[in-house]
Amino acid sequence: MSPSIKAAPASRPQVYFFATCVIDLFYPDAGMDAIAVLEHAGFEVLFPESQTCCGQPAYTSGFPEEAREVMRAQLTLFPAPLPIVVPSGSCMGMMRHHWPHLCGEDAALRSRVSDISARVVEFTDFIADRIDLSKLKRKSQQVCLHTSCSARRETGALSSGRKVLAGLPGVTLLIQDHESECCGFGGTFSVKHPEISAAMANDKVAALTASGCDSFVSADCGCLLNLNTTLEKRGMPLRGRHVASLLRDRLPDDGVIL
Repeated sequence: MSPSIKAAPASRPQVYFFATCVIDLFYPDAGMDAIAVLEHAGFEVLFPESQTCCGQPAYTSGFPEEAREVMRAQLTLFPAPLPIVVPSGSCMGMMRHHWPHLCGEDAALRSRVSDISARVVEFTDFIADRIDLSKLKRKSQQVCLHTSCSARRETGALSSGRKVLAGLPGVTLLIQDHESECCGFGGTFSVKHPEISAAMANDKVAALTASGCDSFVSADCGCLLNLNTTLEKRGMPLRGRHVASLLRDRLPDDGVIL
């Protein structure tokens, strides 16, 4: 779909999907899984192909002008008044809460940004009440949830993530000892302060392992990248995946779940 063309009327409700650059580069399957879940829940998913990044890496590194240019490049991608589903709490938080700070005194820009920011929603928040979890396939599994720092502060992904996992047939939700602590990724923080980042990641994977879970999920792939790499380096079998992938594994073989 061209970003300059408004969405045509459809029999199914439509949503935009903003995949994020981390998913695009490192976890494309998580993006496809999220789209599959949205489609099975009855939505037509619109994917503007010119999308790139929310601008968070530049913003949190102290380069607001560069972040503003990245933000501007996304503003024409979502012309129709539809929800914009983002499979990342940190990116959603950037678009909802921090984009307005990049507008300065530019009233016209602020108006455009405000329209989009108001429509942005994190994937877990969006899907939690729009899917009948009881109709998904039963698979016995003990799962921990890792919610990124940004998602905990700026979205409802912690409560909605718990709700989704607790509602899945056969899933036992375990609470890790370090649930509220950062994984150490923090975007460029892990590059600028690798020793501190590694120590934080080691604490987190130790807590996840001690919980007795056989897998863990997150709605932020930056965290997954950091934690899974740490687990791999330590030779530990535990791995994390995006919550959308957990849901897709349990979708019925046919039919729509509402």
